[in-house]
Amino acid sequence: MSYGIKLRVWGDYALFTRPEMKVERVSYDVMTPSAARGILEAIYWKPAICWAIDNIHVLKPIRFENIRRNEVSKRISINNIDMRGNYPICIFSDDSDTRQQRSSVVLRNVEYIIEAHFEFTNTVDNNEGKHLDIFTRRAKNGQCFHRPYFGCREFPVNFEWCENIPESPLAGEQSLGFMLYDIDFKNNMTPKFFRAIMRDGIINCQKEVFS
Repeated sequence: MSYGIKLRVWGDYALFTRPEMKVERVSYDVMTPSAARGILEAIYWKPAICWAIDNIHVLKPIRFENIRRNEVSKRISINNIDMRGNYPICIFSDDSDTRQQRSSVVLRNVEYIIEAHFEFTNTVDNNEGKHLDIFTRRAKNGQCFHRPYFGCREFPVNFEWCENIPESPLAGEQSLGFMLYDIDFKNNMTPKFFRAIMRDGIINCQKEVFS
C-alpha cells in the first residue's frame, strides 16, 4: 500500500545536469524524478520508507539562461594527506591553478508540484499515519533536515504543502527524450533512465516506458 502527498516547490534557478555533457553543465528541460526525491528526503527521511515520484507538474514556462560560475578543477585526494599535519586538508579556490570559470545552461524561474507516495522498506516502523502526519507537519511548517536544492546547492528550493493543483500553462504533448529517473544504489549505483513525455504540463513518472 502507498500513501500520497503533494508538494509545491519553486525557485529562481535550477540545474538538473545532463550526464552526457562532459565539461559545460546543461540542464534538462524539467526537474528529474531523482531530484524530486532528494527534495522530499531533505524534508523527511526515514530508513523505514522510500519515496517514489508519481507525477511532476510544470507550472511555469521552460526558460533557459546561460551563466558563468567559478568552479574548482580538482578534489582532495586521501593519497596527498600528510598524517603529520604538514599538508592542509583543503582546497584554496583563489589559486589560479584550482579555479576554473565554466559556463552553465540553467533553468530560470521554475515552479513544480511533486506528486509522490512512500512505501515501506521493511516491517519495522510501518505506521503509515505517523509518517504521513510527520511529513505534512514538517512541510507546512517549512522544516527540513537540510535546505533542499534544484540540482546544485547554490540554487535553493522554496517549498510548501499543496492541497489543490493549479492548471499548467503548458498545453499539448512534448517528448523530452531520455531522462535520468534515479540511481540504483543497491545495484552498484547503476543509473536508470526513462522516456519522459510531458502532456499538458504533467510528466507521469510511473506509466512511461523505462529503458
